[in-house]
Amino acid sequence: METSPREAFDVFTRTCPSRSTLEHVTGRWGSLALGALREKPLRFNELRRRIDGVSEKMLSQTLHALERDGLVHREAQPTNPPRVDYSLTPLGGDTAERLLALIEFVEGRMPEVLAAQQRYDQRH
Repeated sequence: METSPREAFDVFTRTCPSRSTLEHVTGRWGSLALGALREKPLRFNELRRRIDGVSEKMLSQTLHALERDGLVHREAQPTNPPRVDYSLTPLGGDTAERLLALIEFVEGRMPEVLAAQQRYDQRH
């Protein structure tokens, strides 16, 4: 009996390759990069300015990982100085759409989160 692609991967299994992709997508910089690129394609420095607080090195590593996973497309223009544009692939667009739904949910529930944090901090 043949298994479907969905059944072939189990993120809860230590050796499942989906774990690293999940980490790239849900990590702080990966999720912010996908969210920013969902708005529009951006050059490296535009993306760095959009994602406040990310270092050049971290953004570069994040973009390489997302490109390797097939979520981001990198296009280098043969100009002087070099111009590199980043955009989402169709898979990246689908991923970012779902991720943004989670981001919007979390942002919308922040009053509850902040209240819970305050209660916790008062008890501890």
